[in-house]
Amino acid sequence: MRAAVLYQNNEIKAEEIEEAVCHADEVRVKVMAAGICGSDIHKMQTRWKYPLPAVMGHEFSGVITEVGRDVTNVAVGDRVAGIPLEPCGKCTYCKSGEFSLCDNYRMIGSHFYGAFAENTVLRAENVIKIHDLDFEEAAMLEPLAVSMHGVLGIRPKVGDTVLVFGVGTIGILTVQCLNLTGVKDIIAVDISDKKLEDARQFGCTHTINPLKEDLLARVLELTNGLGVDIAMECAGSKVTQEQCLLVTRKKGKIGYQGIAYADVLLREEAFENIFRRELTLKGFWNSYSAPFPGKEWQNSIEFVRQGKIKLKPLISHRYAVQDTADAFEMILGRKEDYNKVLILPQKEVL
Repeated sequence: MRAAVLYQNNEIKAEEIEEAVCHADEVRVKVMAAGICGSDIHKMQTRWKYPLPAVMGHEFSGVITEVGRDVTNVAVGDRVAGIPLEPCGKCTYCKSGEFSLCDNYRMIGSHFYGAFAENTVLRAENVIKIHDLDFEEAAMLEPLAVSMHGVLGIRPKVGDTVLVFGVGTIGILTVQCLNLTGVKDIIAVDISDKKLEDARQFGCTHTINPLKEDLLARVLELTNGLGVDIAMECAGSKVTQEQCLLVTRKKGKIGYQGIAYADVLLREEAFENIFRRELTLKGFWNSYSAPFPGKEWQNSIEFVRQGKIKLKPLISHRYAVQDTADAFEMILGRKEDYNKVLILPQKEVL
């Protein structure tokens, strides 16, 4: 089968590889669409710590073409999305239903071959039926479930004002999830005017480009001098990770979803705000709850089917699997504005 194979940092080659064996508790999925995640980019550049060669890709959808002899939850022909985390099921956290915190998990596209390929094999419990969802939309269920996990965990109240730092894919999906909770205002913060313009289309009531105006002054103006009730950090920037502590009101809440790729050093004022304002800080990792994979995934499917969350408008680029290296080159070189970039393994030429 054709696959995009990572041989070392930033070296991806499209080539024919042997398909994995489908064991008794596994299924084979013909991959119809797979998304490039921001974590793929960082891991592929400098932080790859998994076996090489590798086939990345953990956000995907497709059709089941083979089932192992012990599989009963799905059948050949079912349309499914992949659930990338394989929890061990044995550690303290798995036994308490906290699968995101599993001590001994494996992840498709990291620990074993993923979805930047024509086919992939994974455990049957790691697929979920998508019914009539479009395959491209279904490939975005994983990042949507990540956003859903954060919003469910931060527990916004009706009438809250929420600020979202970073309105790329995760940020915009977080905005859409927040819109379902009854919050009053959503303030988007980004250094891209294009992303801020898009954020308004998805329901943000106010936008701030901190390169062009004073962030804190504008937030205080919008909140009667109090600060926001909730700040959601979706940018993964050490700058915004600190700024959350400056814009949130007393007794407010901060949700950290963006990954820290550098040391975060706090100024005295920012650190003191944690205890002087009695802030609640929560981190959110992955997208799972009990029963596995959890309400995050089930809610995501239903809200998309009902049209309450829109995924298609977030797709900016589509590449054939043999052009995966070009997709990463475009992203890393910032040659074009992009949002969600999809790999479509069944397409010859796009």
